[in-house]
Amino acid sequence: MKPSLQLRTSQNLAMTPQLQQAIRLLQLSSMELQMEVQQALESNMMLELDEGDENNESSEQQFNDSVATGITADEEKTGVDAENIPEDLPVDSAWEDIYENTAVYTNSFNTDTDYFENQGFEENGLRNHLLWQLNVTPVSEKDKAIAVSIIDALDDDGYLSCELNEILDSLGDDMDAEVDELAAVLHLVQSMEPAGVAARDLRECLLLQLDQCDSSTPHLAKAKELVNGHLQLMASRDFTQLMRRLQINQDSLQEVIALIQSMNPRPGSQIQTTQTEYVIPDVYVKKERSAWKVELNTDTIPQLKINTSYASMIRRADSSSDNISLKSHLQEARWFIKSLRSRSETLLRVASCIVEKQRAFLEYGEEAMKPLVLHDVADQLGLHESTISRVTTRKYMHTPRGIFELKYFFSSHVSTDEGGERSSTAIRALIKKLVSEESHKKPLSDSKIAKILSSQGIQVARRTVAKYREAISIPPSNERKRLV
Repeated sequence: MKPSLQLRTSQNLAMTPQLQQAIRLLQLSSMELQMEVQQALESNMMLELDEGDENNESSEQQFNDSVATGITADEEKTGVDAENIPEDLPVDSAWEDIYENTAVYTNSFNTDTDYFENQGFEENGLRNHLLWQLNVTPVSEKDKAIAVSIIDALDDDGYLSCELNEILDSLGDDMDAEVDELAAVLHLVQSMEPAGVAARDLRECLLLQLDQCDSSTPHLAKAKELVNGHLQLMASRDFTQLMRRLQINQDSLQEVIALIQSMNPRPGSQIQTTQTEYVIPDVYVKKERSAWKVELNTDTIPQLKINTSYASMIRRADSSSDNISLKSHLQEARWFIKSLRSRSETLLRVASCIVEKQRAFLEYGEEAMKPLVLHDVADQLGLHESTISRVTTRKYMHTPRGIFELKYFFSSHVSTDEGGERSSTAIRALIKKLVSEESHKKPLSDSKIAKILSSQGIQVARRTVAKYREAISIPPSNERKRLV
């Protein structure tokens, strides 16, 4: 074979930097988009926030008036005449000592919605709450050091996560302490609020809380006896054996169990240690004149524009480095604004398509949810499934029934006897409804629920029912059994 040169023409799809930027913006959440825009404003001189023409005209008019009168903006705010400022001031003097009616003005970015509100707020955790009680308790320095070690060993639920011997080893040889001293300090910590804290297991946690109840509480002694020796029977719902062991009737056992269930098995959860995170919806859905209307949340979409001052400095015939840099920034700014608009348009199209297909859910609830997959929306809008996946990730829709992630409206389907389909979300809603209406003495098993759904034309296996039941945090039938 002889080497030769050949020319061929072909077409291929290339990921340009502009396309990569559009894809990256498409999958960002509202908070991440705010940070991306802020970074673009800091790095690109051609970009600026579009705050409206009225604000710009008023600021320009104020600036022109100040120039005409010869008074700067700072002088107008503080009421200070620049000509009367003395040349020499004492070294230790303050501005307020010489001039009166002074005020400090800061120029801050003001918006109607502050999404970073309380971001630096530190809530009081369980450890700080216990240390505060320890500081107001009269104890020796040695006992205080042991108590701090015990408090540090507590988990988020308030349980002691290690043995006393391990805490003793962590104190080191400098601390001359015995296990009995640690046990005494542990009782001190267990007497603090919340009740039941620093317990080593569930039995001890419940007993600590029962010990703090008033002695005149009905069935208190039987409740302590049950927790101390028959807690496993209560967990297995063996009420017949419990009545025989405690020698009480059914009504008394019911009151004893009600008293135990009024205790908190996780006392540490009463002291909130994490900051509440609020969900900002990207899309609003509301009903107007028997039609569902979809609108974007404009507060989450920054409005940007080209800075005309810098754009006017660009000269066509100039090939200097400064002019080339201005042209490059201008092109990047235009692509960034275009990518933001494309993101908003795609999000609105996908949200409108979801609302159109899930109109029954908006009207009647979860039981009317239709089966929907990414391919259905992609096929209707003429987009790729990966694009639909990026749009629906970490984007939220505000509906009259609550705030849901766009991914929530996609679910698999199960065939019915009539040849139709039911979504897994609707089946989970039906299971939840059947469990809420069941008899507490004889709760429905997974097989029984499968038979009931089969009688309604929905063919699901017992294992499928168990999977859906666990997904909505419903315990099995033996754990749902009650006396009444």
